[in-house]
Amino acid sequence: MVFQTGCFGFCGRKVDQIDYYRARISELDKRIASERHRVLNDPKAVMPVSFVTFDSRWGAAVCAQTQQSKNPTQWLTNWAPEPRDVYWQNLAIPFFSLSIRKFLISIAVFALVFFYMIPIAFVQSLANLEGIERVAPFLRPVIEVKVVKSFLQGFLPGLALKLFLYILPTVLMIMSKVEGYVSLSSLERRTASKYYYFMLVNVFLGSIIAGTAFEQLDSFFHDPPSQIPRTIGVAVPMKATFFMTYIMVDGWAGIANEILRMKPLVIYHLKNMFIVKTERDRERAMDPRSIALGENLPSLQLYFLLGLVYAVVTPILLPFIIVFFAFAYLVYRHQIINVYNQEYESAAAFWPQVHSRIIASLLISHVTLFGLLSTMKAAYSTPLLIFLPLLTIWFHKYCKSRFEPAFRKYPLEEAMEKDRMEHASEPSLNLKTYLANAYLHPIFHMFEQEDQKEEATIEVRIDKSEHQQQQHVRSSHSQYEEETSAQTHYHHEERTSSQYQYQYQHQYHQLEETHMRSEQSPPHFVYHPGVDH
Repeated sequence: MVFQTGCFGFCGRKVDQIDYYRARISELDKRIASERHRVLNDPKAVMPVSFVTFDSRWGAAVCAQTQQSKNPTQWLTNWAPEPRDVYWQNLAIPFFSLSIRKFLISIAVFALVFFYMIPIAFVQSLANLEGIERVAPFLRPVIEVKVVKSFLQGFLPGLALKLFLYILPTVLMIMSKVEGYVSLSSLERRTASKYYYFMLVNVFLGSIIAGTAFEQLDSFFHDPPSQIPRTIGVAVPMKATFFMTYIMVDGWAGIANEILRMKPLVIYHLKNMFIVKTERDRERAMDPRSIALGENLPSLQLYFLLGLVYAVVTPILLPFIIVFFAFAYLVYRHQIINVYNQEYESAAAFWPQVHSRIIASLLISHVTLFGLLSTMKAAYSTPLLIFLPLLTIWFHKYCKSRFEPAFRKYPLEEAMEKDRMEHASEPSLNLKTYLANAYLHPIFHMFEQEDQKEEATIEVRIDKSEHQQQQHVRSSHSQYEEETSAQTHYHHEERTSSQYQYQYQHQYHQLEETHMRSEQSPPHFVYHPGVDH
């Protein structure tokens, strides 16, 4: 097949496609081998981090949970994430740089949460009809059509907001990566936290209190503290109808969209049309990946917040919440078991944050109840409700001191007990073979897989004209064999087999010599016995 080497294959020199890409692959293999040799021998390429493996759980727990140096920043130890959970790009970030990154990202998240309407309003101002006519005057005759004009007026203002909300989880994930976390689970936890704060301020508080988020922040700073619960308590019951509609439109429809997976289906067909060329490309296009906890978990926590807040204020909203969580349980249970892939194992690291946000939701519901009762005849009994947040905070403190250490630290007693059980049940267990490559960088895993594939396989190259000539010689020789005895025929087959064996061994030793001289991976073409050349 012939194609052109120029821009997108429309211009340039005409070459054979197979020969061209073979030459390109050979050139890239040489560059990869050269870069790999440079990195392995460059002392500056060594990262200031390492994965240490212990022969016992007790030793690993002691090292990971104690301070190793008098200077707490000189020798930092922590539990390593599992091999699938490692985010390799952030391992080389210095400790001082991590502090600066987290501070700057915190400021950026604050600005994004409270000032996000500024860029949205700017984009929407460009998306209106006047902005389009000003930027593209030649579209004025089309825009002035009544049907087109009414469609654009109803569609464009919300399009910018929908696009922003669509890319928001990706933007928050990029921010989390810039912060420097070294595991995928940590990145998703931080993304979920940022997304939850955004939805809390702009969906919950933004819907309750009129005005933009900046005006809300200004009112919270300038109004007396005693007025804030009253303002929220008055506004919350008035927005019950809105949140009912929100739960049906966003919650119920979101669960239906989750089971249908329309967006991945459309993306797969687009990839299948324009990107998929091989079976490997098709497998990648069909990969469902893991469940997006950074995007789905904050939405579930927001609905839980709505249920707690409106449980006392407007109980009519609770059936909508119960129906949502019932369908969400069935759908997500099915998706996690049968659809999504498990990308990593975080050992329930998400639960402490989920528990903290449930406690925060309870506190918000208490404040809402204070504000609501202060506007009614029960205003004098409102101070008695102060025991509710106090009990909630005490319960949170108790749970943190009683249960959170189980998520953060590994008990030495349990570590020693498991070590004894393992030595008693499997005394000859040797994990060195697994651990030798468990925390190997993915690029080196790729090299090992290629080396194994090239050593075990492989591609057989046969010249068609030579193959046809040998078929002709074989057919002529078979006619001669019909005139000989069965003993001669058997001797001929045995002799031919020995020739094939000698020929294969000779070629294999030549390939080994070539491999030792070049100190690179074996050649792509390996000749197998039993195939005519």
